[in-house]
Amino acid sequence: MEDRMQTIKSRRNAHISIGIIPGHYATNHSHVNYYVDMTAIKTSLKMAKEAARELAAEFANTYVDTIICLEGTETLGAFLADQLSQSGINQQGDINLVTPEMNAVNQMIFRDNTQKKIWGKKVLLLISSASTGKSILRAIDCLQYYSGELVGVGAIFSAIEEVSGIEVKSLFTDKDLPHYDNFAASECPMCAKGIKVDALINSFGYSKLG
Repeated sequence: MEDRMQTIKSRRNAHISIGIIPGHYATNHSHVNYYVDMTAIKTSLKMAKEAARELAAEFANTYVDTIICLEGTETLGAFLADQLSQSGINQQGDINLVTPEMNAVNQMIFRDNTQKKIWGKKVLLLISSASTGKSILRAIDCLQYYSGELVGVGAIFSAIEEVSGIEVKSLFTDKDLPHYDNFAASECPMCAKGIKVDALINSFGYSKLG
């Protein structure tokens, strides 16, 4: 698969890039025709800093108490908090960073020691990829339970523009990918044509099949 990897650079900042591999992939929620590799943004010091700078510009006027980091975005989240605290409405403020646990039925939970970072706080949700919005909706349900207020959603890649009236601000969108599509598994045209699934994908990466 790696020999089919293409590099897509950000239109706003040439120092930020993702990799894409065309094919037939299955996620927990849908089937898609691209695997989007965001490893560098999640793990590279320099690229994470650049990415955080671009995202911070989107939330400069959004007051944030806590950033919830999902799908391996903790490094990006730390740089984002630092950028937000340097200017704008959050200047010189302290921003908390937390990652929820997932229970046996895939619900997000916070232990007693971290609940105080959510309760009554203005929360920014940071996610690596939003293709259907289901993970964001799950986070919204979680925040309602813990009485947190969702004030923004940031993503590395998003194929959707908003969820429940909240705009998703992302570094890359489906418009950056040539002919990106995602389908419900039961409605996947690639499956209908008998095209085998290349890999199972999630926020950690991919597992090739066959």
